[in-house]
Amino acid sequence: MLVHPQFDPVALQLGPLAIHWYGLMYLLGFAAFIWLGRRRLRAMNRPAWDAKLLDDLLFYGVLGVILGGRLGEVLFYAPGYYFSHPLKILAVWEGGMSFHGGFLGVLIAMMLFARSRKLNWLALMDFIAPLVPPGLAFGRLGNFINGELWGRPTDLPWGMVFPHVDNLARHPSQLYEFALEGVALFALLWWFSSKPRPVGAVSGLFLIGYGSFRFLGEFTRNPDDGIFGLMTFGVSMGQWLSLPMVLAGIWLMKRASAKHAP
Repeated sequence: MLVHPQFDPVALQLGPLAIHWYGLMYLLGFAAFIWLGRRRLRAMNRPAWDAKLLDDLLFYGVLGVILGGRLGEVLFYAPGYYFSHPLKILAVWEGGMSFHGGFLGVLIAMMLFARSRKLNWLALMDFIAPLVPPGLAFGRLGNFINGELWGRPTDLPWGMVFPHVDNLARHPSQLYEFALEGVALFALLWWFSSKPRPVGAVSGLFLIGYGSFRFLGEFTRNPDDGIFGLMTFGVSMGQWLSLPMVLAGIWLMKRASAKHAP
């Protein structure tokens, strides 16, 4: 049995300025986006797509992630708490970001960006999709450092006690999701996108991959607090929100293959 290290959520204190690990994880995710994005740009060899476009993409994406992620956390998972403590809605450095909310935020931000630049929105999403999983991986590490989103009780040898929760050994579900949504999904998408694919195929695989990995991971994750726990058929909110992603991904890949067929 393991014990959670109980990290200090503050990575560095500079006088009144506190730099949180969770915020650093987001910065690392954004840095990975730029580094990997430049590699993809070189491989794609599209003169109209340059480093300036990548920087602008990141700016729009950051807005979508932060605004959508926080709004999703507030509305999907803990509306009662945040409506009772409205100032906490702004405390994004303390954790509490919904992937599904951030995903919707990025979709809207990229639609606006594509329209402003007269670009194909779906081709843009195909470019972005393989750059996202490293950010998800860093986010899950942030969850683990913060000791949040812990797993359900288990008797497996690697069960971990989170002392601030109780004395039960639990799945380190943050690390499972790090491995699935971050490492495995990145490897799958990077490999798949390394060859020319029909427009929409890479985005479709991202939706299927993330939705499936998240659905599986939720079986080991403790149901979220708030008004939503396990819902109909014993399925969590995260699983219900992931199912439409899988269905949309299947549709996108079928659509891409049909359009590409001779």
